[in-house]
Amino acid sequence: MNKPSLKPSTADGSIFQSLQAAIIHVDEAIGQQSIPFAAARGIVYSLIEMLGAMMGTPNLPEHLLSGYEGLLEAANELEAKIHQLKEPPSLN
Repeated sequence: MNKPSLKPSTADGSIFQSLQAAIIHVDEAIGQQSIPFAAARGIVYSLIEMLGAMMGTPNLPEHLLSGYEGLLEAANELEAKIHQLKEPPSLN
């Protein structure tokens, strides 16, 4: 997965960085198999929904829109990656 590199240079940058960190964290957790797939799917679904709502905000500055678009693309790639992976058997 490509890590989004667009960084808004406003006070909204901390929101952007938090969302970016969440995407990266889930991606790494999947790679380490330290998160249940169902939880990963739920988190990524929530991130995609949140980013979609944020992008629909009226009067959103162009630099924020492009940054959120990059995050949304990364989240969609992660969702596709999760769907391609086969969930490992449970330890029980």
